Amino acid sequence: GGVIGRYCDQPEQFPGVAHFHTMRVNQPAAKYYKTDFLRSLCDLWDFRGSGLTNMHGSTGDIVFLGTRTEQLEEIFFELTHNLNTDLGGSGSNLRTPECCLGESRCEWACYDSQELCYQLTMEYQDELHRPAFPYKFKFKFDACPNGCVASIARSDLSFIGTWRDEIRIDQEAVAAYSGGEIAPNGGAHAGKDWGKFDLQKEVIDLCPTECMWMEDGKLKINDKECTRCMHCINVMPRALRIGNDRGLSILVGAKAPILDGAQMGSLLVPFIKAEEPYDEIKEVIENIWDWWMEEGKNRERIGETMKRMGFQRLLEVTGIKPMPQHVQEPRTNPYIFWKEEEVPGGWDRDIADYRSRHQK
Repeated sequence: GGVIGRYCDQPEQFPGVAHFHTMRVNQPAAKYYKTDFLRSLCDLWDFRGSGLTNMHGSTGDIVFLGTRTEQLEEIFFELTHNLNTDLGGSGSNLRTPECCLGESRCEWACYDSQELCYQLTMEYQDELHRPAFPYKFKFKFDACPNGCVASIARSDLSFIGTWRDEIRIDQEAVAAYSGGEIAPNGGAHAGKDWGKFDLQKEVIDLCPTECMWMEDGKLKINDKECTRCMHCINVMPRALRIGNDRGLSILVGAKAPILDGAQMGSLLVPFIKAEEPYDEIKEVIENIWDWWMEEGKNRERIGETMKRMGFQRLLEVTGIKPMPQHVQEPRTNPYIFWKEEEVPGGWDRDIADYRSRHQK
C-alpha cells in the first residue's frame, strides 16, 4: 500500500511519462511540520520524482505525484531510514489515520487525539502496508464533537471526543454575554454590527433538544437531554465548559457514495475512556475486522456490510450489549428476532401447558 501505479498507454509516444506513479506518505499527527522536514521531502522528490506534490490528499497524506518504478525502493528507503517517516495507505487496506489538533491547541479536546492516532498507526502498520481487506478502511480522530476532521461523515471508524457529566456553567460570564461585555463566538463575527446579543434567540432557541432555559436570571441545562452539539459552547466559550469526565464515542460505517449511497457513522460505543494502552479500543477494532474480512464482499466498505447484514450482527461480533443510544429511528422495523439461547427454555414448548395459559 502507499504506491499507486500509473502508466501511460502510449509510452513510445510519451516516454517522459511512461511511468508516473503516485506515492502516499504518512503525514505527522495533526500535520505539524518543521520546515527542515518539508525541505527534505521536497529535495527527495526533486531528486527521485517529478517534483509535483499535493499537500494533502483527502485522507491527509502527503502526496508525491509522478515517479518511475526503479525509484520506488530508493524513495521508500530514504523515507524510512533517513527521514523517520513511512508510506501511507492505498488500496484495500487500512488508510492513513488522521486526527485533529487535539489537546495541543484545543481547549475542548476530550482526549489526546494525536496520541491515539499515533499509537494505532504504529499498532496496525502491517494493515497499512499489506492490503488484505475487502476494501479501504479509515480511522479518523476528532477530539471533540465539533469534528474538525469530519470523522462522522468520512471514516469507517470514527473516534469522537465527548464527556458524560454536566456542562460547567459560569453564570457571571453568561450575564456578561447577555450584557454585551463579552463578544459571542469568540469575536468571530466582529466584522459587522449584528446588534445586541440575544441569548434566548441565538442559543436557547437553537438547542436541538430544547434542554436549555433561563430561570431566576440563571442559565439551566438538562444534561441528560444534551446531545453534545457544541453550539452553546461555541457561542459562549467563556461561560460554558465541557465536563470533566471525558472520553470518546466510537461510530462505524461512514463512507462516500460508491456502491450504496453516502452514509454517516452509526453509534457503536457511546462512551469509552481513551487511556493507554488503549486495549479496549483495539479489541473493538479487531473484532470488526475479523467479521468484515470473513463476511465482506469485494469492494464493500464496512458500512455496506453492516447495512446488508444488520446492525444487530455488528453488536454480536463486537460483544457490545444493545442500548437505547443504538436506536436511530424507533419502530421502523416491525420484526424482533430472537435466538434460541436468548429465550428461556429455548424453542421447545408443551402445547398443553401453553393452552392452559391461553384459553380460547
